[in-house]
Amino acid sequence: MRVLLVSDLHYTLKQLDWVSQVASEFDLVVIAGDHLDIASTVTIDAQVVVVLQYLERVSASTRLLVCSGNHDLNGRNAAGEKVARWMMRVRSLGIPTDGDFVEIGDVAISICPWWDGPHTRTEVAAQLEGDAARWHALRVRCRDWIWVYHAPPDDSPTSWAGNRHFGDADLVRWIGVYHPAMVLTGHIHQSPFRQGGSWVDRLGSTLVFNAGRQIGPVPAHVIVDTNDRSATWRSLAGTDTVPLDGPLPASHGSV
Repeated sequence: MRVLLVSDLHYTLKQLDWVSQVASEFDLVVIAGDHLDIASTVTIDAQVVVVLQYLERVSASTRLLVCSGNHDLNGRNAAGEKVARWMMRVRSLGIPTDGDFVEIGDVAISICPWWDGPHTRTEVAAQLEGDAARWHALRVRCRDWIWVYHAPPDDSPTSWAGNRHFGDADLVRWIGVYHPAMVLTGHIHQSPFRQGGSWVDRLGSTLVFNAGRQIGPVPAHVIVDTNDRSATWRSLAGTDTVPLDGPLPASHGSV
């Protein structure tokens, strides 16, 4: 299976155009959060309408999965924590999103929401615990368990912004408990482009990918091929490929 990972498009319409144009070349497209841009002069409600149109267009060409990011929060739950309520509209289009567990080919995938406080963090913890049981029941026919999770793990080059890490410490703990094959992330735009940062890391047996964010009509992106067992990062900085199995090259790894 060929998977395209992008994230942090932030209502960049030319980049959304590109994803729409190339979607049919992949078995699966993953957009790992921050579809919207809270700094835009366009209202959030208007951005949601346009992004939904793009997501519908992509899903007409191939399988599409999306999670929420911190820029996507447009409501509050009963605990007063911010949530991406418009993800319910994404699900109404038949597109798996926050909280869903899907089986595609020989992989199982958990899609996690952005959590804004202890209540939603507890919900994510419960989701992963439940999904772990589902994954173990599917291991006869599914080769990999993949998570879609907007923030990269803390203390990883995938969360390095050039002066400090801005990752998720809870994600580090959950990876240590459940050992997914891969986590597809975003959030920290600079990581692949800073000395000491990277688009890929391995925590134990788990690979983590963060394509980063760049200017221009083509977003930085990662192509994961579960058949030839490789992952390739493409950006304005060039192209880099690593194997899915075995150690990463010496130039990659934790800061």
